[in-house]
Amino acid sequence: MRRRDEALEISPTPTPSPVSKKMKLLTSYSTTSPFPEFEHPTPTEAREVHNLLTKSLNMQPPTKGARRFEKNSATSCGNVQNVVDSLIGTILSQNTSSRNSSNAKSSLDRKFGKHNFEAIANAPLKDVVDSLRCGGLANKKGATIQKLLRSIKERHGDYSLQYLASTDSDGPGAKLTDDEIMQELISYDGVGPKTASCVLLFCLRRDSFAVDTHVYRLSKLLGWVPVKADRVRAQAHLDKRIPDELKYGLHVMLIQHGRICKGCKKDGSSGACVLKDYMAIGTSDGIPSLYSYLGEMSRTVTHLFSFLPNLAGSHLVTPVSRGAIRWFFDCPS
Repeated sequence: MRRRDEALEISPTPTPSPVSKKMKLLTSYSTTSPFPEFEHPTPTEAREVHNLLTKSLNMQPPTKGARRFEKNSATSCGNVQNVVDSLIGTILSQNTSSRNSSNAKSSLDRKFGKHNFEAIANAPLKDVVDSLRCGGLANKKGATIQKLLRSIKERHGDYSLQYLASTDSDGPGAKLTDDEIMQELISYDGVGPKTASCVLLFCLRRDSFAVDTHVYRLSKLLGWVPVKADRVRAQAHLDKRIPDELKYGLHVMLIQHGRICKGCKKDGSSGACVLKDYMAIGTSDGIPSLYSYLGEMSRTVTHLFSFLPNLAGSHLVTPVSRGAIRWFFDCPS
Protein backbone atom coordinates (compact mmCIF):
# COMPACT_ATOMS: atom_id res chain seq x y z
CA MET A 1 0.00 0.00 0.00
CA ARG A 2 1.31 3.43 -0.92
CA ARG A 3 2.13 5.63 2.07
CA ARG A 4 0.20 8.89 2.45
CA ASP A 5 3.28 11.06 1.95
CA GLU A 6 4.11 9.22 -1.29
CA ALA A 7 0.58 9.75 -2.57
CA LEU A 8 0.83 13.46 -1.89
CA GLU A 9 3.92 13.72 -4.06
CA ILE A 10 2.04 12.65 -7.19
CA SER A 11 1.07 15.73 -9.20
CA PRO A 12 -2.34 15.79 -10.87
CA THR A 13 -2.45 15.83 -14.67
CA PRO A 14 -2.36 19.50 -15.67
CA THR A 15 -5.42 20.88 -17.44
CA PRO A 16 -4.54 22.06 -20.96
CA SER A 17 -4.64 25.85 -21.25
CA PRO A 18 -7.04 27.53 -23.71
CA VAL A 19 -4.05 28.54 -25.84
CA SER A 20 -2.70 24.97 -26.01
CA LYS A 21 -6.16 23.72 -27.00
CA LYS A 22 -6.34 26.30 -29.80
CA MET A 23 -2.87 25.37 -31.02
CA LYS A 24 -3.77 21.68 -31.04
CA LEU A 25 -6.89 22.36 -33.11
CA LEU A 26 -4.93 24.53 -35.53
CA THR A 27 -2.31 21.83 -35.99
CA SER A 28 -4.95 19.13 -36.44
CA TYR A 29 -6.83 20.97 -39.19
CA SER A 30 -4.09 22.95 -40.92
CA THR A 31 -3.93 20.57 -43.89
CA THR A 32 -7.25 18.72 -43.87
CA SER A 33 -10.88 19.19 -42.90
CA PRO A 34 -12.08 17.80 -39.56
CA PHE A 35 -14.72 16.04 -41.69
CA PRO A 36 -12.69 14.73 -44.64
CA GLU A 37 -15.50 12.44 -45.83
CA PHE A 38 -18.09 15.23 -45.90
CA GLU A 39 -17.83 16.49 -49.47
CA HIS A 40 -19.88 19.69 -49.26
CA PRO A 41 -19.82 22.37 -50.32
CA THR A 42 -18.44 21.50 -53.71
CA PRO A 43 -16.85 24.37 -55.68
CA THR A 44 -20.00 24.38 -57.85
CA GLU A 45 -22.30 24.66 -54.83
CA ALA A 46 -20.22 27.48 -53.36
CA ARG A 47 -20.28 29.39 -56.65
CA GLU A 48 -24.03 28.88 -57.12
CA VAL A 49 -24.78 30.33 -53.68
CA HIS A 50 -22.30 33.17 -54.28
CA ASN A 51 -24.05 34.08 -57.55
CA LEU A 52 -27.50 33.69 -56.01
CA LEU A 53 -26.71 36.05 -53.13
CA THR A 54 -25.15 38.57 -55.52
CA LYS A 55 -28.47 38.73 -57.39
CA SER A 56 -30.76 38.67 -54.37
CA LEU A 57 -28.80 41.39 -52.54
CA ASN A 58 -28.55 43.42 -55.76
CA MET A 59 -24.87 44.12 -55.33
CA GLN A 60 -21.62 43.80 -57.19
CA PRO A 61 -19.73 40.66 -56.19
CA PRO A 62 -17.60 41.73 -53.19
CA THR A 63 -13.88 41.40 -53.87
CA LYS A 64 -10.87 42.09 -51.68
CA GLY A 65 -9.21 44.39 -54.19
CA ALA A 66 -12.25 46.62 -54.67
CA ARG A 67 -12.62 47.75 -51.05
CA ARG A 68 -11.03 50.49 -49.02
CA PHE A 69 -9.82 50.38 -45.46
CA GLU A 70 -12.25 51.85 -42.93
CA LYS A 71 -11.73 54.22 -40.00
CA ASN A 72 -13.47 52.16 -37.32
CA SER A 73 -12.06 48.64 -36.96
CA ALA A 74 -15.08 47.40 -35.01
CA THR A 75 -17.61 48.54 -37.60
CA SER A 76 -15.71 46.83 -40.40
CA CYS A 77 -14.74 43.51 -38.71
CA GLY A 78 -11.11 44.60 -38.58
CA ASN A 79 -10.93 46.22 -42.04
CA VAL A 80 -8.11 48.63 -41.13
CA GLN A 81 -4.40 48.69 -41.94
CA ASN A 82 -3.06 48.51 -38.38
CA VAL A 83 -3.00 44.87 -37.26
CA VAL A 84 -3.33 45.55 -33.52
CA ASP A 85 -6.18 47.99 -34.14
CA SER A 86 -7.85 45.32 -36.29
CA LEU A 87 -7.52 42.80 -33.46
CA ILE A 88 -9.02 45.18 -30.91
CA GLY A 89 -11.92 46.08 -33.19
CA THR A 90 -12.67 42.44 -33.90
CA ILE A 91 -12.57 41.58 -30.19
CA LEU A 92 -15.06 44.39 -29.55
CA SER A 93 -17.36 42.97 -32.23
CA GLN A 94 -17.64 39.63 -30.43
CA ASN A 95 -21.14 38.77 -29.14
CA THR A 96 -22.71 42.15 -29.85
CA SER A 97 -24.20 44.19 -32.67
CA SER A 98 -22.18 46.16 -35.19
CA ARG A 99 -23.63 49.38 -33.79
CA ASN A 100 -22.60 48.56 -30.22
CA SER A 101 -19.07 47.51 -31.16
CA SER A 102 -18.63 50.60 -33.34
CA ASN A 103 -19.71 52.87 -30.48
CA ALA A 104 -17.36 51.08 -28.07
CA LYS A 105 -14.37 51.49 -30.41
CA SER A 106 -15.13 55.17 -30.98
CA SER A 107 -15.39 55.69 -27.23
CA LEU A 108 -12.08 53.89 -26.64
CA ASP A 109 -10.35 56.07 -29.25
CA ARG A 110 -11.77 59.26 -27.76
CA LYS A 111 -10.64 58.27 -24.27
CA PHE A 112 -7.07 57.19 -25.06
CA GLY A 113 -6.34 58.39 -28.59
CA LYS A 114 -6.37 56.36 -31.79
CA HIS A 115 -3.58 53.75 -31.86
CA ASN A 116 -2.34 54.89 -28.44
CA PHE A 117 -1.96 51.29 -27.34
CA GLU A 118 0.55 52.11 -24.61
CA ALA A 119 -1.99 54.34 -22.89
CA ILE A 120 -4.63 51.62 -23.01
CA ALA A 121 -2.23 48.96 -21.71
CA ASN A 122 -1.04 51.06 -18.76
CA ALA A 123 -4.35 52.66 -17.78
CA PRO A 124 -6.34 51.51 -14.75
CA LEU A 125 -8.60 48.70 -15.89
CA LYS A 126 -11.63 50.66 -14.67
CA ASP A 127 -10.90 53.46 -17.15
CA VAL A 128 -10.72 51.03 -20.05
CA VAL A 129 -13.90 49.27 -18.94
CA ASP A 130 -15.78 52.55 -18.53
CA SER A 131 -14.91 53.55 -22.10
CA LEU A 132 -16.37 50.28 -23.39
CA ARG A 133 -19.63 50.15 -21.44
CA CYS A 134 -21.71 51.29 -24.40
CA GLY A 135 -20.69 48.14 -26.31
CA GLY A 136 -21.57 45.40 -23.81
CA LEU A 137 -19.37 42.86 -21.99
CA ALA A 138 -17.12 45.77 -21.01
CA ASN A 139 -15.44 44.05 -18.05
CA LYS A 140 -14.41 40.99 -20.04
CA LYS A 141 -13.38 42.84 -23.20
CA GLY A 142 -11.49 45.54 -21.31
CA ALA A 143 -9.41 42.95 -19.47
CA THR A 144 -8.85 40.96 -22.68
CA ILE A 145 -7.62 44.02 -24.60
CA GLN A 146 -5.23 45.08 -21.84
CA LYS A 147 -3.82 41.56 -21.53
CA LEU A 148 -3.44 41.34 -25.31
CA LEU A 149 -1.50 44.60 -25.52
CA ARG A 150 0.78 43.71 -22.62
CA SER A 151 1.48 40.29 -24.14
CA ILE A 152 2.38 41.87 -27.50
CA LYS A 153 4.72 44.32 -25.77
CA GLU A 154 6.36 41.56 -23.74
CA ARG A 155 6.82 39.31 -26.76
CA HIS A 156 7.88 41.84 -29.41
CA GLY A 157 9.18 44.85 -27.49
CA ASP A 158 6.51 47.24 -28.74
CA TYR A 159 2.77 47.41 -29.36
CA SER A 160 2.92 46.34 -32.98
CA LEU A 161 2.14 43.28 -35.07
CA GLN A 162 2.76 44.94 -38.43
CA TYR A 163 5.32 42.32 -39.34
CA LEU A 164 2.32 40.05 -40.00
CA ALA A 165 1.39 42.35 -42.89
CA SER A 166 4.75 41.94 -44.64
CA THR A 167 4.62 41.13 -48.35
CA ASP A 168 7.05 39.70 -50.88
CA SER A 169 8.22 43.24 -51.63
CA ASP A 170 9.59 43.48 -48.08
CA GLY A 171 12.33 41.00 -48.89
CA PRO A 172 12.92 37.25 -49.09
CA GLY A 173 11.15 35.35 -46.35
CA ALA A 174 9.35 38.42 -44.99
CA LYS A 175 5.87 37.29 -46.03
CA LEU A 176 4.42 34.75 -43.62
CA THR A 177 2.08 31.94 -44.54
CA ASP A 178 -1.56 32.04 -43.48
CA ASP A 179 -0.90 29.27 -40.95
CA GLU A 180 2.04 31.17 -39.44
CA ILE A 181 -0.11 34.27 -39.02
CA MET A 182 -2.99 32.26 -37.57
CA GLN A 183 -0.62 30.61 -35.10
CA GLU A 184 0.66 33.98 -33.88
CA LEU A 185 -2.81 35.48 -33.52
CA ILE A 186 -4.51 32.64 -31.67
CA SER A 187 -1.58 32.35 -29.27
CA TYR A 188 -3.04 35.37 -27.43
CA ASP A 189 -5.77 34.89 -24.84
CA GLY A 190 -9.14 36.08 -26.11
CA VAL A 191 -8.27 35.57 -29.78
CA GLY A 192 -9.95 32.52 -31.28
CA PRO A 193 -10.00 31.14 -34.83
CA LYS A 194 -12.91 33.33 -35.93
CA THR A 195 -11.30 36.56 -34.69
CA ALA A 196 -7.96 35.59 -36.22
CA SER A 197 -9.65 34.69 -39.50
CA CYS A 198 -11.33 38.12 -39.65
CA VAL A 199 -7.94 39.82 -39.22
CA LEU A 200 -6.51 37.61 -41.97
CA LEU A 201 -9.41 38.34 -44.31
CA PHE A 202 -10.10 42.03 -43.72
CA CYS A 203 -6.85 43.54 -42.46
CA LEU A 204 -4.22 41.36 -44.13
CA ARG A 205 -6.19 40.63 -47.34
CA ARG A 206 -5.63 36.88 -47.12
CA ASP A 207 -8.03 34.19 -48.32
CA SER A 208 -9.60 33.02 -45.08
CA PHE A 209 -13.20 32.02 -44.36
CA ALA A 210 -14.38 33.33 -41.00
CA VAL A 211 -17.50 31.73 -39.53
CA ASP A 212 -19.66 33.96 -37.34
CA THR A 213 -23.17 33.25 -36.04
CA HIS A 214 -24.90 34.02 -39.35
CA VAL A 215 -22.42 32.09 -41.49
CA TYR A 216 -22.63 29.10 -39.14
CA ARG A 217 -26.43 29.03 -39.16
CA LEU A 218 -26.72 29.40 -42.93
CA SER A 219 -24.00 26.83 -43.61
CA LYS A 220 -26.07 24.30 -41.68
CA LEU A 221 -29.20 25.32 -43.60
CA LEU A 222 -27.32 24.70 -46.85
CA GLY A 223 -26.01 21.33 -45.68
CA TRP A 224 -22.42 22.53 -46.00
CA VAL A 225 -21.31 21.18 -42.61
CA PRO A 226 -22.32 18.08 -40.62
CA VAL A 227 -24.99 18.56 -37.99
CA LYS A 228 -22.50 17.70 -35.25
CA ALA A 229 -20.01 20.41 -36.32
CA ASP A 230 -19.36 23.20 -33.82
CA ARG A 231 -18.32 26.64 -35.07
CA VAL A 232 -14.58 26.02 -34.78
CA ARG A 233 -14.71 22.80 -36.78
CA ALA A 234 -17.23 24.27 -39.21
CA GLN A 235 -14.77 27.07 -39.96
CA ALA A 236 -11.90 24.61 -40.42
CA HIS A 237 -14.04 22.53 -42.79
CA LEU A 238 -15.40 25.43 -44.86
CA ASP A 239 -11.99 27.06 -45.16
CA LYS A 240 -10.78 23.89 -46.87
CA ARG A 241 -13.86 23.39 -49.08
CA ILE A 242 -14.65 26.90 -50.37
CA PRO A 243 -12.48 28.15 -53.27
CA ASP A 244 -10.17 30.99 -52.23
CA GLU A 245 -11.63 33.45 -54.74
CA LEU A 246 -15.11 33.06 -53.19
CA LYS A 247 -14.21 33.29 -49.49
CA TYR A 248 -14.44 37.05 -49.07
CA GLY A 249 -17.62 37.47 -51.11
CA LEU A 250 -19.44 34.55 -49.50
CA HIS A 251 -18.49 35.66 -46.00
CA VAL A 252 -19.76 39.21 -46.58
CA MET A 253 -22.97 38.19 -48.36
CA LEU A 254 -23.92 35.37 -45.99
CA ILE A 255 -23.67 37.80 -43.08
CA GLN A 256 -25.72 40.43 -44.90
CA HIS A 257 -28.35 37.88 -45.89
CA GLY A 258 -28.45 36.48 -42.36
CA ARG A 259 -29.06 39.93 -40.92
CA ILE A 260 -31.92 40.96 -43.22
CA CYS A 261 -33.68 37.74 -44.25
CA LYS A 262 -36.66 36.88 -42.05
CA GLY A 263 -37.38 33.60 -43.82
CA CYS A 264 -34.41 31.67 -42.45
CA LYS A 265 -34.28 32.88 -38.87
CA LYS A 266 -33.87 30.40 -36.02
CA ASP A 267 -37.39 31.21 -34.76
CA GLY A 268 -38.89 29.23 -37.65
CA SER A 269 -40.16 32.21 -39.64
CA SER A 270 -42.03 31.16 -42.76
CA GLY A 271 -41.14 34.15 -44.94
CA ALA A 272 -39.41 33.96 -48.30
CA CYS A 273 -35.72 33.03 -48.37
CA VAL A 274 -33.68 32.58 -51.54
CA LEU A 275 -31.44 30.03 -49.83
CA LYS A 276 -34.40 27.90 -48.72
CA ASP A 277 -35.82 28.14 -52.25
CA TYR A 278 -32.43 27.13 -53.64
CA MET A 279 -32.33 24.07 -51.39
CA ALA A 280 -35.86 23.12 -52.49
CA ILE A 281 -35.26 23.64 -56.22
CA GLY A 282 -31.64 22.66 -56.43
CA THR A 283 -30.08 25.22 -58.78
CA SER A 284 -29.58 28.98 -58.74
CA ASP A 285 -31.26 29.42 -62.15
CA GLY A 286 -34.51 27.83 -61.00
CA ILE A 287 -34.19 24.59 -63.01
CA PRO A 288 -34.85 21.52 -60.87
CA SER A 289 -31.92 19.14 -60.80
CA LEU A 290 -32.16 15.40 -60.15
CA TYR A 291 -28.48 15.33 -59.23
CA SER A 292 -28.99 18.12 -56.71
CA TYR A 293 -32.04 16.33 -55.32
CA LEU A 294 -30.08 13.13 -54.82
CA GLY A 295 -27.18 15.09 -53.37
CA GLU A 296 -29.51 16.65 -50.82
CA MET A 297 -30.86 13.19 -49.96
CA SER A 298 -27.26 12.15 -49.32
CA ARG A 299 -26.74 15.04 -46.93
CA THR A 300 -30.01 14.30 -45.13
CA VAL A 301 -29.12 10.62 -44.68
CA THR A 302 -25.60 11.54 -43.53
CA HIS A 303 -27.05 13.95 -40.95
CA LEU A 304 -29.52 11.31 -39.76
CA PHE A 305 -26.83 8.68 -39.34
CA SER A 306 -24.64 11.10 -37.41
CA PHE A 307 -27.28 10.99 -34.65
CA LEU A 308 -27.82 7.22 -34.53
CA PRO A 309 -24.64 6.29 -32.62
CA ASN A 310 -25.73 8.58 -29.81
CA LEU A 311 -29.27 7.19 -29.81
CA ALA A 312 -28.75 3.46 -30.04
CA GLY A 313 -25.06 2.66 -29.92
CA SER A 314 -22.29 3.06 -32.43
CA HIS A 315 -22.54 -0.59 -33.56
CA LEU A 316 -25.63 0.35 -35.61
CA VAL A 317 -23.66 2.54 -37.99
CA THR A 318 -20.44 0.99 -39.17
CA PRO A 319 -17.98 2.86 -41.38
CA VAL A 320 -18.82 0.41 -44.17
CA SER A 321 -22.57 1.06 -44.06
CA ARG A 322 -22.10 4.81 -43.81
CA GLY A 323 -19.70 4.77 -46.73
CA ALA A 324 -22.09 2.66 -48.81
CA ILE A 325 -24.92 5.11 -48.26
CA ARG A 326 -22.76 8.06 -49.25
CA TRP A 327 -21.51 6.21 -52.32
CA PHE A 328 -25.07 5.40 -53.42
CA PHE A 329 -26.56 8.87 -52.98
CA ASP A 330 -23.72 11.33 -53.38
CA CYS A 331 -24.18 12.23 -57.05
CA PRO A 332 -22.53 15.36 -58.50
CA SER A 333 -24.59 18.52 -58.15
